[in-house]
Parts: sequence; C-alpha cells; structure tokens
Amino acid sequence: MNPDALTPVLRVLRRCLHLLVLAMLGLTVLRAVTRQSDVPSVGAVVTSASVMAAVYGVGSLVPRVRRSPRVAALWLAAVAVCWLVLLTISADAVWLAFPLFFLQLHLLPLRPGLLAVAATTVAAVAGFGWHQHTLTAPMVVGPVLGAAVAVATVLGYQALYRESDARRRLILELTETRAELAAAERAAGMLTERERLAREIHDTLAQGLSSIQLLLRAAERALPDRPAVAAGHVVRAREAAMDNLAEARRFVRDETPPGLDAGALPAALERLAAATTEAGVPTAIAAAALDQLPTSHEVALLRVAQSALANVVQHAAATRARLRLDVVGHEVRLEVADDGVGFDAQDDHRAADGGFGLMTMRARAEALHGTLTVESEPGRGTVVAVRLPLTREEVAP
Repeated sequence: MNPDALTPVLRVLRRCLHLLVLAMLGLTVLRAVTRQSDVPSVGAVVTSASVMAAVYGVGSLVPRVRRSPRVAALWLAAVAVCWLVLLTISADAVWLAFPLFFLQLHLLPLRPGLLAVAATTVAAVAGFGWHQHTLTAPMVVGPVLGAAVAVATVLGYQALYRESDARRRLILELTETRAELAAAERAAGMLTERERLAREIHDTLAQGLSSIQLLLRAAERALPDRPAVAAGHVVRAREAAMDNLAEARRFVRDETPPGLDAGALPAALERLAAATTEAGVPTAIAAAALDQLPTSHEVALLRVAQSALANVVQHAAATRARLRLDVVGHEVRLEVADDGVGFDAQDDHRAADGGFGLMTMRARAEALHGTLTVESEPGRGTVVAVRLPLTREEVAP
C-alpha cells in the first residue's frame, strides 16, 4: 500500500500512532523518575528516550521516509537502535514494541515488515526477560500476542483498502464506459438523423427540383412556336416550386407531408400519378379505399411512391407507369410498375440516380418492419413493391 495514498481514516490512525509512541516514551520516563530506586540511571533513561523521540520526530516529518522503502528502512533501523538502547536501561520500554509493529508494517513491504515485527518481538521478549532475570509464559505471550494483533489489524486494513481501491477503479471504469456509451449514442443519433435528413431531401426537395427542371426544359422546347404550351409548363413548374417550398417548411418543422394534409393516402397517390402524367409518363392508379392506416405507414408509402415514380420519369424512358395500393391480409401493399428500359435487379443496391433511391426506399420499409422487392430486367421494365405489416386493429373493415 502506498503510504502517500492515505485515506482520512489512515491519516487519523497515523497521528494516533505518533501519539502512542510519544505517550509510551513519556510513560517510560515518568516511571523512571518515580521509581529512581529501581532504575540504575534515570538520566540515561531520559537521555535515551529524548534521543529516540528526536529521531522518531525527524523521521515522521521527512517526506522521503514515506516515499522510499530504503529510506524508511534506515529510519526504522535508527529508531530500533534507540529503542534497544532504551530497552537495555528500562524494562518499561518493552511497551514501545507495540507501536513499532504498526510502524514497520506500514512503511515496509509485507515480507520485510513481517521479518521486522518478528525481530522486534524477539527483542522485546529477550529484553523483558533479561530485566526480570527469568523467562515465563506471560513474558512471551504478551509481545507475541501484541505482534499478532498488529499483523492482523494491518493485513485486514490493507485487504479492505485493496477492495475499496478496486471498487473505486471499477466505478471510474463504469463512469468512463457510461461516457463512452453516451458519446456512442449521440453519434448514433446524429447518424440516424443524418440518414433521415438525406432520405427526406432525396424524396422531397431533390425530386421536386428534378420535376421543375423537366417542366422548364419542356417549356424551353415549346418556345417560341407553342407559347401556350410553354406557359402551361411554366405554371406547373411554379406550382411544383410552391409545393417544394411547402415540403421544405414541413421538413424543417418535421410535420406530416403536405400531400397527406388534404386527404388520405389514396388521394395523395392520385395527385402524384397526375403529376407524373403531366411530367410525360402517363400513370394509371388503382388504390383501394383504406381506413385507419398509421401516419408512419402513409408517409413511408407516399415517399416510396414519389421516389419510384421520380426514377421512372428521370431514368426509365418509360411510355407508361402503374400505381397499385391495396390491403392483403394483415399487410398493406404498394406496387409501382413501368415499361421502361429496366436494369439488372442483381445490382439493385445501386439506384439509377447514383446509388441512393432504392436504398432509401428499402430503409423506409425496413424501419416499419416491412420489405421492399425489385423485379427488373434490361428491356423488360421494372416493378417496385413494398409491403408493410398491419396490426389487426389497423386492417380496414
């Protein structure tokens, strides 16, 4: 145990140990003064006790004694020599062995500390026996019992200290882990929000801007020979821009898409099919009347339909498309089909617009525990089908 890493309890115990040493020295001097007839030299006892107190006091104030086992061993050796000198003069000095046990176990490593305690116990027994000119069982049991109590106390405290230190490290690790988990959750939340923003931008703003571009290009081709047709394209482009602005505002407020504000999903899909027809791809729609669809399902189906039809207009070179919405069993199904150029369905992870459209549609379906399938072959058109599960209460009557 590092003597510098002291708990408040250990600091109090160390001060008590210092007071105990000084008290034992004072008691030895006091008994020598009051029993002058029994002590050969009172002056020698006072001098030896004073020297030992000085050596002990200097060592307890030097920081290196607590930091270096070698310096601590030298200081303990000096204190032990002073104690042995005092023990040869006065038998009362035997009681100083008890605080010396704690001091040795505190400053020295475990094995050297136990050896020092054993040597101090032998010296205490021998010194007391030498003064009494005999050796009895109480003379041996007293110092040995004191040494055993000191060893048991110090080892028990060290075990508690190690357990407390391990618990402290565990708490620090848990705190660090909690901080790392919070950071990971924040990063995951940021990534999820970024993916949501990317899906919304792709399915709303990007598709709307593409529609505006197509309408303006059609108006440009109609000029100057067909100004009325060009004006119609410009009007529709302006309306698409207004819708796109409404989508952007809804997107910022995170509200229900404007396409669903005016009615249920079938009506929104009918308007989408009409807009796709105006963009140059005649689109038929077969939508069953649905009730009690969750808003999350309606938003996802509308976004998938928007993204799929945008791909039809921009990349499929199709002459017609078809939308179909119905409920089969406990799931709602949406199908978008076209007769365009198609593509290799084995590479459906790469959308025709650069790798994001189909991934976005699939992510929307999977977020609601649904599935999205793509059937396509070069020259055979494309069918995009999404299925979303419904609970029993959500199935329309």
